[in-house]
Amino acid sequence: MDEFLAARMQMAVSLGFHIVFACIGMVMPWFMFVAEWKWLRTKNPVYLDLAKAWAKGVAIFFAVGAVSGTVLSFELGMLWPTFMQHAGPIFGMPFSWEGTAFFVEAIALGLFLYGWKRLNKWVHLYTGMVVGISGVLSGIFVVSANAWMNAPSGFDWIDGQAFNIDPVKAMFNKAWFSQAHHMTIAAFSATGFAVAGVHAVLYMKNKLEIHAKAITIALAFASVAAVLQPISGDLAAKNVAKLQPAKLAAFESHFKTEERASLIIGGIPDVENREVKYAIKLPGFLSFLAHGDFNAEVKGLEEFPEEEWPPVPITHYSFQLMVGIGMFLMLIAALFFAGTYKWKHWFEKKWWLRLLAIATPLGFIAVEAGWVVTEVGRQPWIIYGIMKTKDSLTPMPGIQYTFYTITAVYVILTFVVTWLLSRQIQLLQSKYLKNG
Repeated sequence: MDEFLAARMQMAVSLGFHIVFACIGMVMPWFMFVAEWKWLRTKNPVYLDLAKAWAKGVAIFFAVGAVSGTVLSFELGMLWPTFMQHAGPIFGMPFSWEGTAFFVEAIALGLFLYGWKRLNKWVHLYTGMVVGISGVLSGIFVVSANAWMNAPSGFDWIDGQAFNIDPVKAMFNKAWFSQAHHMTIAAFSATGFAVAGVHAVLYMKNKLEIHAKAITIALAFASVAAVLQPISGDLAAKNVAKLQPAKLAAFESHFKTEERASLIIGGIPDVENREVKYAIKLPGFLSFLAHGDFNAEVKGLEEFPEEEWPPVPITHYSFQLMVGIGMFLMLIAALFFAGTYKWKHWFEKKWWLRLLAIATPLGFIAVEAGWVVTEVGRQPWIIYGIMKTKDSLTPMPGIQYTFYTITAVYVILTFVVTWLLSRQIQLLQSKYLKNG
């Protein structure tokens, strides 16, 4: 493995693990907030136990997310020093605001965890809301920094140097809004279905009220997010078509510029012959996806130098996987809404609980696929159209060893987190089973 591949793999592994921890850290506080709110409204102690159990999970993921996020920050400077030399003064603002949101979240979480009998009950409840708001804002600020890499702005690039820097314009670049809402909605969908799936598995083993209520709360968030996600995805795709047409072409393995371009479902890209085999084609739908017009022209990869093409197969497969899972989760959301308003007896059926169990990892698989699309689809650029990734690589030797070390650390960390969560679940289970 050469140094360049090792550096990219290290960033991929670090981001791949962190994104899961970050999504859960953004969304779980809202679950614990709703559970406590339901307890205050109904006085049902099950909701109180659920809020406390979820709060412990939030604390675990907050700590792990802080560690993994810090590692990513160091890796930007360690692996890509040329990038940080030029980019740091331009897109540093969202990172500073992310740090502020993180500190507010830490303070609010401390008050929530240790203020159960020390704070006014409503004050305590709204500290949970502050945790949730801060977590979401933290994620949005980080995504804004990534969006700047896809749509660089807020500076003039002259002879390899940045001049006339405007950090505010850089932060609110042309990609930040579409990426931010798409990522935030994806976090709620992925986390909601994962939490619902875990509790569905537990409910199949022991039909405890706490699991039934947990499933309902988690699915309410997840289902709304799953329905909104295609709308968000459509807006994001139109933005990509405008700002990064080569990336959009790689999504769909769209090689030739044409009007009334077909949307491709499935298929195997043949880059050498510039075609897609065994695909289902929907004429005009790619034009509509990109420009809102079934007859609009969509640029193909042929419009760009081949050395500036993203890796087409992996971008295409990741995009297809993301969209496919999104459609499946939207179907589950539709079933949840139908059951809520008309066929509530569905929720006790084994087929429904098994369906939720199957969905447990799918949201996070879609999130990972989406980040592959975003990051791999931007290649070969680290700053789109400005600086290539290979030109930013550190001259430091031995990156392979840091890659192996970081990977091992994250695998161990995942086992530790899994053990901690399993322990919390067992304690909760034993309490209810003991009480009958």
